[in-house]
Amino acid sequence: MIEVKDLHKHFGEVKAVDGVSFVARDGEITGLLGPNGAGKTTTLRMLYTLMQPNHGQVLVDGIDVARDAEAVRRRLGVLPDARGLYKRLTARENIDYFARLQGMEESLIRTRREQLIKALDMEDIADRRTEGFSQGQRVKTAIARALIHDPKNVILDEPTNGLDVMATRSMRQFMHRLRDEGRCVLFSSHIMQEVAALCDRIVVIAHGRVVADDTPDALRTQTGEANLEDAFVKIIGSEEGLAA
Repeated sequence: MIEVKDLHKHFGEVKAVDGVSFVARDGEITGLLGPNGAGKTTTLRMLYTLMQPNHGQVLVDGIDVARDAEAVRRRLGVLPDARGLYKRLTARENIDYFARLQGMEESLIRTRREQLIKALDMEDIADRRTEGFSQGQRVKTAIARALIHDPKNVILDEPTNGLDVMATRSMRQFMHRLRDEGRCVLFSSHIMQEVAALCDRIVVIAHGRVVADDTPDALRTQTGEANLEDAFVKIIGSEEGLAA
């Protein structure tokens, strides 16, 4: 479980995150949604210890990020906005490298790696260098690398960005599998169809603040809209009006 409490981050005079609080629970997919510049990626970077907040608290399975960042990293699997593969290594070598950084034993690395390669349908690319990979192949490799240590909590930043229809469908199925295994899955997306298809709960951020936090059905009911995209537009429109 990931708990975010009154998180703040500013860059000079710019308040990128201004008091964000929410909970992402085990066995659920929580969507982090908002317009460009809303503070989603900055929030995620603080969650996975890449940035330090100016104020607030992040707990991962009850562990305070500020007090024990290393223990938190062991409990997180992260697909960042920048995939960052080592191009001269094969997909399998990329996965192995990150497993060793986690201190895993070689026998466990082999077992876990092959499970992920099969689950993500990567058999045909596992021994190819990642230089020249398609976007879908890069994402699959990055996700396998992020999950090699079997983390309970998974953070995915725009996991289907640039994927074709079949790769997107495959990614959705894999995310449902992670949820059904009881993991906490937190992901951000600009694609409303993704959010509607995947999320058990949606956290909407605008101007660095949480402006809605509920199930998709509840958000549709609250806004009086049958379509989730229309509900999102109404929520953001109301916030824009209040900010004006």
